[in-house]
Amino acid sequence: MAPVFRDGAGVLRILLLLRTDRGIHGGQLGLPGGRPEPADEGDFLATALREAEEEVGLLPSQVEVLAALDPLETMATGFRVYPFLGLVPAEVEWRLQPDEVARLLTPAVEDLGEAADRRRLPFTSAYFDQSIEVEGIEVDGHVLWGMTLRLLDGLVPRLLAGEWDV
Repeated sequence: MAPVFRDGAGVLRILLLLRTDRGIHGGQLGLPGGRPEPADEGDFLATALREAEEEVGLLPSQVEVLAALDPLETMATGFRVYPFLGLVPAEVEWRLQPDEVARLLTPAVEDLGEAADRRRLPFTSAYFDQSIEVEGIEVDGHVLWGMTLRLLDGLVPRLLAGEWDV
């Protein structure tokens, strides 16, 4: 789920989460999401909404689903990701799942579209204990890279062009 909202000043923002330092994606910026469970009954939107509620406390009733986005393949794990764009209220009582989410970031969408900010950056985590160099964008002292960056590469220009009423 790619949750977007307009803040009090009218700035379009997207919700990113910093994963706790566990597993292959530990310490990375991402979007709410995860693996389907049997109760989702093969419905990827149900998975996205359930995971957003579990990870950050975003209730399904708070999400106006604007679009199903094109699926993406992850490079490291070989998963196929089925993302959705959701408009959410500016004021949400976020409840972080402490085993999975360390903190939330809400960068301006416009800032994520600055091509000049993209460069090779060092990334380390418990999984990548030796620094690796990745193509990314710095967001509040963290590196946005990988599948999340690829997803945003396709989404941000469309948001900035006004494809959806946000």
